[in-house]
Amino acid sequence: MELKLDRVIKHYGNKIACDRISINFQSGVYGLLGANGAGKTTLMRIMCGVLAPTSGTIRFNNIDVSNEDYRDALGYLPQDFGYYPEFSALDFLLYIAALKGLPKTKAREKAWELLEQVSLEKEAKRRIKTFSGGMKQRLGIAQSMLNDPQILILDEPTAGLDPKERVRFRNLISRLGTDRIVLLSTHIVSDIEHIANTILVMKDGQLIHQGTRDEIIQTIDCKVWECTLPQSEADILCERYPVINLRQESTEKIFLRLVSDEKPCTSALSVQATLEDLYLYYFSEVNEQ
Repeated sequence: MELKLDRVIKHYGNKIACDRISINFQSGVYGLLGANGAGKTTLMRIMCGVLAPTSGTIRFNNIDVSNEDYRDALGYLPQDFGYYPEFSALDFLLYIAALKGLPKTKAREKAWELLEQVSLEKEAKRRIKTFSGGMKQRLGIAQSMLNDPQILILDEPTAGLDPKERVRFRNLISRLGTDRIVLLSTHIVSDIEHIANTILVMKDGQLIHQGTRDEIIQTIDCKVWECTLPQSEADILCERYPVINLRQESTEKIFLRLVSDEKPCTSALSVQATLEDLYLYYFSEVNEQ
């Protein structure tokens, strides 16, 4: 199983949303990390055939993205998930299953199975308009898996989920990634950190890093620091560097964890980096200025 992107480019006028993106996907969970405007959603929509690339190719087992066989292998949850508010959860899944060409008996069986997986089986007959944001998002996850896709693309799937629901979702995605390609985009770093086999980092339309969690984190080795300073000195560092953590140690001292290419002050100590540190290093407002 292989999904191959070869030099994919997407222009919007003078803006380059995706700039020569090349990735080879195989079975497993891929986490796509980047700030708003990095090009993540554009890339995912191109991979789903919703947008046509300006240039470049996307092929799954040598099937082009424009081929109907490709779409049959695809499950997609867009960032702005659309639904019919008057439908019940069950009726909505059966409707989507019909659009995907699933036989009625199989569709009903699969719909109930997925409602149980996303903990909505007791709400199956309720109208979607009465659902909370998190419940609607779980229903969106269910509809994306109706055709048992070989490629599952999820754009911000944990938006609106509480911490307990996010853990349940992460466990589900981990299981699904054993025999299919799962691409997950999110702003919640922990969702990627816990389940992604491979992490992709996008910035300004370019893929700047790809690798395992440990490989990605190595790119900011010796760039994460901790120090405890008087308030006035801490304020200066907060203006100069992306601050990951700030804690009042006493009435006079402030603890800081920050990212910087150089040692930010004489008392700063270099510490082990995390994926959250990496995100702040590349996407903080200080570094974007």
